[in-house]
Amino acid sequence: MKKVKQLLSVAFCICMVFGMAGCSSSGGGITGGRRIVRISHAQSETHPEHLGLLAFKAYVEENLGDKYEVQIFPNEVLGAAQRAIELTQTGAIDFVVAGTANLETFADIYEIFSMPYLFDSEDAYHAAMEDTDYMEKIYESTDAAGFRVMTWYNAGTRSFYAKDPIYTPEDLKGKKIRVQQSPASVAMMQAFGAAASPMSFGEVYTAIQQGVIEGAENNELALTNNKHGEVAKYYSYNKHQMVPDMLIANLKFLESLSDEELGIFKEAARISTEKEMAEWDDQAAEAKRIAQEDMGVEFIDVDLEAFKEKVLPLHAEMLKENPRIQDFYEHIQEINAEYPAVQTNVKGEE
Repeated sequence: MKKVKQLLSVAFCICMVFGMAGCSSSGGGITGGRRIVRISHAQSETHPEHLGLLAFKAYVEENLGDKYEVQIFPNEVLGAAQRAIELTQTGAIDFVVAGTANLETFADIYEIFSMPYLFDSEDAYHAAMEDTDYMEKIYESTDAAGFRVMTWYNAGTRSFYAKDPIYTPEDLKGKKIRVQQSPASVAMMQAFGAAASPMSFGEVYTAIQQGVIEGAENNELALTNNKHGEVAKYYSYNKHQMVPDMLIANLKFLESLSDEELGIFKEAARISTEKEMAEWDDQAAEAKRIAQEDMGVEFIDVDLEAFKEKVLPLHAEMLKENPRIQDFYEHIQEINAEYPAVQTNVKGEE
């Protein structure tokens, strides 16, 4: 019954939003002769991704304001990521921001991003994502599903946070931890001896609060922007994944654009990433400060090697089960060799 009510609520929101602008045969609304371009995402209005999307909107409307109006819908108002992707597939909305875990069911190449400790350093992660020529091959892999990735957003480094402190992998045994809806993330938790609980990001706060789960894994902004620091007071820097979020576009919408218009939308996407990344580090640092000083969250530096040791065998298993990721995996290993990790001790000091 709860799920039915949620679906009805989402449907009502979508009908209300679409009803305000009317409908057109292309799936977008028309206001004052301008095509409405709708973007859905899960974050708050202060999150770096939202700020990046505001830059996207500004560039499109500056150059094509007589033809297009960009409307941004944050906080999962148009539904959780998987549902919003489906709406983007059909053209009911035009763009959605979602994590790569949500794309795995559409193109299994995206499974590689759920591989724990795939990147040796943040520099390696950024270098791989900024290799535009290579990434275009990945972005085009969902064309058959009716959508294409336009750009990526930095979503930081994922670590565990919970009601109780996690100092070693053994502290995860038996704990119910929320993960993204990805088989690789579930396998990772099983390797740690924990019980994986895939669920929508919007459900995490209540699930921790009510004891349905004991913790989750994400970056520092989840503690403050999504208030998870109110219910989970321990954040452990085990840094198991660096998983980007993706700006996904309905393919038919992209194909309906002229070459000039497409170029402007692509440039808007690039600018949005530039803005998002410029905001990320400052917001992550500020989120940590607020979580510590105002929410009472304790940040714990751990022995990374102890956590890596538990899950590195998953690399070979995933490569065997999904040969399509082999080339991308080898490409990333070459980048890892160029940008090795900075050695730190357990206290996080260089």
